[in-house]
This record gives sequence, C-alpha cells and structure tokens, in this order.
Amino acid sequence: MGFFGKLFSREKKEKLDTGLQKTKEGVWSKITHAVAGKSKIDDDVLDNLEEVFITSDVGVETTLKIIERIEARVKRDKYVNSSELNRLLCEEITELLADNHHQEQNLDDFEVPKTGEPYVIMVVGVNGVGKTTTIGKLAYQFKKAGNKVILGAADTFRAAAVEQLDIWGERVGVPVVKQKMGSDPASVAFDTLSSAKAQGADVVIIDTAGRLHNKVGLMNELTKIKNVMKKVVPSAPHEILLVLDGSTGQNAFEQAKQFVAATEVNELAITKLDGTAKGGVVIGISDQFKIPVKYIGIGEGMEDLQVFRREEFVKSLFGQ
Repeated sequence: MGFFGKLFSREKKEKLDTGLQKTKEGVWSKITHAVAGKSKIDDDVLDNLEEVFITSDVGVETTLKIIERIEARVKRDKYVNSSELNRLLCEEITELLADNHHQEQNLDDFEVPKTGEPYVIMVVGVNGVGKTTTIGKLAYQFKKAGNKVILGAADTFRAAAVEQLDIWGERVGVPVVKQKMGSDPASVAFDTLSSAKAQGADVVIIDTAGRLHNKVGLMNELTKIKNVMKKVVPSAPHEILLVLDGSTGQNAFEQAKQFVAATEVNELAITKLDGTAKGGVVIGISDQFKIPVKYIGIGEGMEDLQVFRREEFVKSLFGQ
C-alpha cells in the first residue's frame, strides 16, 4: 500500500473514531466505573461489565457470551490486571464477531463482481431508518469506484420516497427508474433491471416500501419483486440489504427479526451511529443474526458510509 492508501485509511479511521465518539464515551465511562478501585478482574468487575454491555444495547445473549469469554481468559491467564481490560475486550469481541462470519469482505473501494450482468442490491427496511439516504451514499461510492449505477424507485406507496430518491439521483449523477404512484413495485424493478441490462450498468440498487404492519403482505411483495427480477437477471438479487437505525437500540433488533422472517436478508447496514451512544447494537445484531454487517453510517456526508471492519470498529469503540 502506497502513501496515499495509508493516508486514506488514516482518514477513514479518524472518521470512524469521530462517528463513534458518543458510544465510546458512554462505554468508556461505564467501564472505568466498573473497574474503579480494582487491581484485577474479579466477579464484581464481571458483574459490573455485564451491566455495562446490557445498558449499551449490546443485548443480553451477546453480553453473556462476552462475559463468558472474559471469564475463560482470566481463568487461563490466572491473573489479569484490570488495566488490561480494554485490550482483552477488544480481542475477545473481535473474535466473537469473527466466529459468526466466514470472512470479512475486502470492499474498501466498493468494487462489485464483474459477471457481464448488473450486480443487483435490493434494499429493505422501515421508513425513517435512513434507507433512501443509504442508497444515495452507496450509489455515490459505487460510482466513485468507476461503476455505472442505476437506481430503481420501487417504493411506490409514498410520493416522498420517490422524490427523495430522485433528489439523490440528481445529486450523485445517476439515473432513477420510476413509475407513477401506486404502480406495481415488481414492475418498477423489472423496468430498472431491463434498462440496466440495455445500458450495460454495473450496479442496480432497488428501493422497496418500508412497511411492517402486515408481515405476510410484505413477504409476498418482496418475493414477487425478487421473482420478477430473476426474469431479467437470473442470479438477482445478489444482496438483500436490510437498513437499521442504530440510534433506536433494541428496537433495531426487533426490526431485524421482522425482516429476517419476511425475506432472505444477507447483508446489514446500520445507520446514524454518529448521533447516538447506542453503537453497541452493532455488536449484538452482528452476533445474534449471523448476518454480516456490511456498512455503517457514521455521519451525514457522502463519504460517511463505511464498509464495516469489525477489528477497526471494536478498536475505535475501546480507544485502542
């Protein structure tokens, strides 16, 4: 890696540190309190740590796994000084996340596989989580990486959704395929992929309606969209990306459950981490659902959607 590659990585790390500042401050202060006056990691420290992670929206099941790992480490190493706790937490949480996924994808430059057909990403998630903004930022990053990108406005139930996608399309300089309000979302997806194929596009990103009040209806609609897309690109969709709002903490877990039940989600994007102290939810969701967190949103800017790197994320969280 040359000088500019290193510089870019350093800039990204600084953005990550800044974006996670609120969570970091919250977790740090709680951990400092948990080990106050302790020279080694004992049962009291472990009990306090359990409370730290549960109140940081890591989730009960994942918290218990982390505590078990720390307990085993303390037992193995015999005497572990409380000053080493952050390093231990970094190592054990990174390993926990690594256990859940086969390998971390090397997508710093937002490349996509070149197969001669468009790479299709179907984006799902409830309204208000930053779904359309995430699509816009993805389009920007893919285009910046040299890809030809087309967006599909298949959320035909809200005029605001189509308008918002249009605005992002103009801002980024990518075309948006749309139909009139109330049109069949599957028809929009079909048109988008047909257009993408005709134009030799590299990436297609399809927005979908974010309704959860009727899970059966949602399931049927998403299945129909997928089936129609396969008529144009048989391997589509390559990604079903669920967007979750990190600032909602435990509510994000519930949304993930609902969408995982409704469709075959295979990637996650967790947004709005810069404005919350609930960034621990990334660890819990990644662990509980065994679905890779692919992107994290750490700010408003176009560059503030990053590929999730578990080791860098955990290091940022614990100030390593």
